[in-house]
Amino acid sequence: MPRPTTAQLAYGSCTVILSTLAMLLLSQTSSGAGITVIALSALALGLLVALTVPLPRPAPGAAVRRREASVAAPVPAPTRTAPVTTAAEPVRKPVHETTGS
Repeated sequence: MPRPTTAQLAYGSCTVILSTLAMLLLSQTSSGAGITVIALSALALGLLVALTVPLPRPAPGAAVRRREASVAAPVPAPTRTAPVTTAAEPVRKPVHETTGS
């Protein structure tokens, strides 16, 4: 399982804190069992929010590049071709320049 992102941690933590405060204020409970139920409910809600935060998407070509890097490139089959000669282009002779030194 991948590590949670900063956004997931922030949204989950804020949800737990705010929902706990809201439920405690609205229910006005003072018993230990009531506070425990509210705290567990807030934790479950925070976990749900943290897991449903959309994850950042990789760049469109990143998956293709990653897949190409992990798979060896296919080796092309050797091909035999006949030498190509054209009559229109004359054979050039190398030019030998002499230096003045």
